[in-house]
Amino acid sequence: MDVKQAVAVAKSHVADLFSDEGITALGLEAVEFDDTNNAWKITIGFSREWDTYAPIGTSALSSPGLRRTRSYKIVRIADNNGKILSVDHRIFV
Repeated sequence: MDVKQAVAVAKSHVADLFSDEGITALGLEAVEFDDTNNAWKITIGFSREWDTYAPIGTSALSSPGLRRTRSYKIVRIADNNGKILSVDHRIFV
């Protein structure tokens, strides 16, 4: 499996897994190949409706300048057969 295939599998899996949560702005954040386990580690980011917040001192309901936070998921995919091995939460610091 090449990197583009791995990314496509990861994006499709995340979109399907979280489809009932109204996710938006689904996108690739990072790619890593784990030689030890022969697996891809693909980080996919997205936003959810409840991730919206307003700047300090304003109401989230009345502010025109709303911003969205993002959730990040690491999708591990077996290189030899494309099987999803895990989906974990990732926190960027």
